[in-house]
Amino acid sequence: KAQSEAPFPILTDFDNGYALSLNLAFYVGEEMQKMMTGAGWDVSRSQGSDTWLLPVPATFVVATSGTVKACFVDPDYRKRMTIEDLLSALRTAH
Repeated sequence: KAQSEAPFPILTDFDNGYALSLNLAFYVGEEMQKMMTGAGWDVSRSQGSDTWLLPVPATFVVATSGTVKACFVDPDYRKRMTIEDLLSALRTAH
């Protein structure tokens, strides 16, 4: 928020607690852990924890009234909400 000077709060779920409550987190099993580690991926470095609990990428735009104006959820971490859709949702969120 400080870097972007956003006039609204930006929330992050560092420990995946909220993601778990929404079924937006999953545990990586031992076999997949070995494959990922073997490929050089250090989950503790990218996720800030070595629990092997990973979030499903999700973006929510919430109006000041608490109404969800837009959301985007896709288990493929390479797919994210488009900037155009995000900006459109932000314009209508106040």
